[in-house]
Amino acid sequence: MLRHHIELQNSIGRDIEGRMRAGRLVSDDLVNRLVEERIQQPDCRDGFILDGYPRTLNQAAVLRDLAVARGIDPSVVYLVVDHDKLVARLSGRRQCPVCGTLYSRLTNPPKAPGVCDLDGATLVTREDDRESVIRERLEQYELQTRPLLEYFQRVGVAMVEIQGAGAAPGAITESICEKLALSGRTVK
Repeated sequence: MLRHHIELQNSIGRDIEGRMRAGRLVSDDLVNRLVEERIQQPDCRDGFILDGYPRTLNQAAVLRDLAVARGIDPSVVYLVVDHDKLVARLSGRRQCPVCGTLYSRLTNPPKAPGVCDLDGATLVTREDDRESVIRERLEQYELQTRPLLEYFQRVGVAMVEIQGAGAAPGAITESICEKLALSGRTVK
């Protein structure tokens, strides 16, 4: 949702882009409003997955209220990942500025170093994939997001914990679906 507004280059997108470049989080009020608008779309009628939201206790409370209002029984998926491995993976990402294809120096390198396989453009490092920005986001995570786990446990939201370090995305997805199914949730 945030990147969509950045691509549109509307006032919301410009504000978001400036914050992300500086390694800061977008304000709760704005993110809550964007999420509320998004989950009202027809494709969310039967459920939805939120990645990277909520990040604060305020966002979690708003999300819980939104879920209750829509009759949704939410689940939380907690990916456990070593921060140093996460920094190495994210700072190793490169993106094609032409077609948007993402590459990873570690797990999905381009055929020719620094060059997009699809159109030959020189790959770039996104602003939010710089190590300093990633470390700032991880510090913000520890301060603001970690308490969400306790909050969701306290209010009785179902939670599954997945070991995400070193696993391929497909294996992580499979593990998430299996654990959700074991807890009585269905994933489409």
